[in-house]
Amino acid sequence: MGERKLTREEVAKFLENDQQFAEEYFSTKATSHMVDKWITKHGKDGAWSSDGTPGPLESTEKGAAILKHFRKSMSGAGGSLKSLISGSPKPKTLRRSRTVLKEMNEKELFMELIRDIANELDISTLSHKILMNVSFLTNGDRCSLFLVRGGKDNRYLVSKLFDVNENSTLEESIHSQEDEIRIPFGKGIVGHVALTKETVNIKNAYEDPRFNREIDKKTGYRTHSILCMPICSHEGDVIGVAQIINKISGDHEFTHKDEQVFKNYLTFCGIGLMNAQLFEMSVQEYKRNQMLLQLARGIFEEQSSLDGVVQKMLTEAITLLKCERILMFILEEHEEGMTLFERMGKKFHKGLTSHFSVTHPSLQRNSKIKNMKEEEVAFLTAFDLCAKDKEVKKPGYATMEWSAKNGIAKHVATTGETLNIEDAENDTRFKVGFDEGTGFSTQNLLCMPIYNSEHKVVGVAQLLNKISGQPFQDKDVNVFEAFAIFCGLGIHNTTMYENACKLMAKQAVALEVLSYHATAQPEETDKLKKMEIKSAEEFNLYSFKFDDLSLPEDGTLTASVRMFQECDLINKFHVPYDVMCRWLLSVKKNYRNVTYHNWRHAFNVAQTMFAMVKSGGMDVVISDLEVFALLVACFCHDLDHRGTNNAYQQKSESPLSTLYGTSTMEHHHFDHCIMILNSEGNNVFQSLSGSEYRSCIKMLESAILSTDLALYFKKRGDFTSLVKDGEKRWHEPTKRDLLRGMMMTACDVSAITKPWEIQRRVAELVAGEFFEQGDLEKMQLGQQPIAMMDREKKDELPKMQVGFIDAICMPVYKMFSDVWPGLTPLYSGVKSNRDNWQTLADEHEDDSRELNETGSPDANTTQQGPGQEKKQSEVITPTKKTLESKTSDHVDVEKQNMKNMVGTQSSSMVTHQQREALDSKPRSSLCTVL
Repeated sequence: MGERKLTREEVAKFLENDQQFAEEYFSTKATSHMVDKWITKHGKDGAWSSDGTPGPLESTEKGAAILKHFRKSMSGAGGSLKSLISGSPKPKTLRRSRTVLKEMNEKELFMELIRDIANELDISTLSHKILMNVSFLTNGDRCSLFLVRGGKDNRYLVSKLFDVNENSTLEESIHSQEDEIRIPFGKGIVGHVALTKETVNIKNAYEDPRFNREIDKKTGYRTHSILCMPICSHEGDVIGVAQIINKISGDHEFTHKDEQVFKNYLTFCGIGLMNAQLFEMSVQEYKRNQMLLQLARGIFEEQSSLDGVVQKMLTEAITLLKCERILMFILEEHEEGMTLFERMGKKFHKGLTSHFSVTHPSLQRNSKIKNMKEEEVAFLTAFDLCAKDKEVKKPGYATMEWSAKNGIAKHVATTGETLNIEDAENDTRFKVGFDEGTGFSTQNLLCMPIYNSEHKVVGVAQLLNKISGQPFQDKDVNVFEAFAIFCGLGIHNTTMYENACKLMAKQAVALEVLSYHATAQPEETDKLKKMEIKSAEEFNLYSFKFDDLSLPEDGTLTASVRMFQECDLINKFHVPYDVMCRWLLSVKKNYRNVTYHNWRHAFNVAQTMFAMVKSGGMDVVISDLEVFALLVACFCHDLDHRGTNNAYQQKSESPLSTLYGTSTMEHHHFDHCIMILNSEGNNVFQSLSGSEYRSCIKMLESAILSTDLALYFKKRGDFTSLVKDGEKRWHEPTKRDLLRGMMMTACDVSAITKPWEIQRRVAELVAGEFFEQGDLEKMQLGQQPIAMMDREKKDELPKMQVGFIDAICMPVYKMFSDVWPGLTPLYSGVKSNRDNWQTLADEHEDDSRELNETGSPDANTTQQGPGQEKKQSEVITPTKKTLESKTSDHVDVEKQNMKNMVGTQSSSMVTHQQREALDSKPRSSLCTVL
């Protein structure tokens, strides 16, 4: 036989008999839809409109807003706090008249008064309703409500509403913050109830020693009986105390039944008060966040000066924190560092990020800056704002002396402690005293450090005198903390901006000075202008076998002028002759005296470009403007080279590697080129039209960056495809840019195509510069250099040169000779030099094999004694027999000796070169590229 099912009547009866179970079941199992229906139903029964007629709860804007907010809360969605705060004015909701209420039975009356407070979120209105309803329920003459304030260790009561009777309005009864009565826990009747949570029912107030008779004396009112009871939260904590005075009916004493009614009603009042307080906290938090956002906007809109950003911060803060005065002190760093700002004659010592001096105590063990004593603290500047003045000022001498004497700001700066002084006059730690400079008397004070992003104290902010006259509370401390964070950000950003501006100014001054010293002087320009310019034939500029060894320094300059004249560029583009001379002299000045990547190298690269255009037939493919840009690029492509390559920049973490990412040195060369062009009297492009100038600068940049062999490998595939496809016209901009880039590479490594004696001499110079970098890597970086840069492996140079020619040089010169037969001498030259290098590599391999077979101790060059190490020139110079079989050129002894001497000198330069560790592109070794 199955179990009997319960009927609805039985379930209803059970729930009515066990209301606690019903309440618990409903609170845990009810859905938002069920709650909504319950509120709507009972709202229709109990909500009254302003004209006294009953109406649904949702008929008022306030009711609809609350229900909407409640539904969203139940479903997990966030309600719109902004709409509740800034919505339409709330209509007054009138309770039923006392006559109507008296006609209700006890249960109906109780539920009506609960509904009256259930949906009230304004704490002042709610408090007034509670007292009015308590007065009605207990027939009390006057009621008061006290709310708990303060932290756990310092709790007290404040009179929210005092002496409310049945005719009192909210405006009459409410106490403002200034008028509030403060009662500590445990003091008086109200304090006793708050501390013990006991109900106090006093029949005769004057017989109780806890009663304060002074209030009756002031008001003229006679207190007989008192019923006082705590209002607790759902967790059992006291959140308020309600007090009723003088029962109107009977013998004026409150009965046990009054206590029960009072207690039952206050249980619901506790829930309402908690909700109202939470709502009030949400509103305050919302407003606080809005003000902090406004403060943040103000700070980040004004970052050009410290004065401006502090003006905005203090103006916003004095409104946000509701105090009479704000002082802000900016710290000056002690002797180990620098000042916050480069003011008062201080020098900029430690870069942009090391601005401040005092470290947060929790970080002292991790900081290199020691914590200072109070007497060592100095303030760089200070700011003062009084609410009545509404103008931020710099405090005078008397105010600064007052601050120094009381020691509060210095104490906070050194300890990082937040000070909240409730009674400044009687404080035992600090003698706050009187500010004679302004006549300001401090009653209470809140002082807090300001930190930067590195958790170092950069300043101190002081709030003086809460406007309400009360001490600063925990919520003020929280708001002040947020304010201090924004202050730290504002000060830090302003510091960065000011320092950046000063660094830019310093850079401008430095560039001006460098420009003066790095550009040609008038007497140098006049001298070059007056010099005779030989013909291109006399200089042998048309030849791919050009050799600059016989030219003096002035000869390289006049030959450079001849290249521009021979291409008719000076005439076509209206370049003033003095500008051309000055520019060439300035470019020459800006090459460093390094072993290979110097002015002579740039001059030779430009000569090869000139020969490709004039002798190789490239002038039929590229325009005059392109020739102009390419010649300028050749002269400038290694400006300010330091004798070290891109890889070295990264290894040494040089400033250039920080400034530029890829193609480090090439970007630097281009920027240096632009700097010279921008210097007064050096712009050879000054007569170009706007479009020509933009096009020329674009070509110039692309050409200089193309000398990075890393980019060459990326571009060579596209160039090879175009050559194989039989490209002849090269009209498209991208194809022309690719062609110009490959021409720059061909010119940059063109020393590999020169006659053997020139090639050998240049190889010695390149090897010497590489060995210098290798020495730097060993001595300064503690690293083993690659073989190409290790002088201990110089015997492997011929083999590496063959690899360099095969991987880089042969392909590009072969393609150029196939398309433009006039460039065949370049290809022929590189093939001939490859054969020579291969012969040397074979001879070295044979010698090494023989030494290994005989077991000679000299086989390893590292074991040779002093003075026995082979000279570099001896290693890379072929034997007489080899030269006779490879070349028919006769080299006289005197010239050969001179060349050997140059090679030896270039090697000897390695031991004493001390230069800045910045680097060049790998031009002469496959190993370096890889």
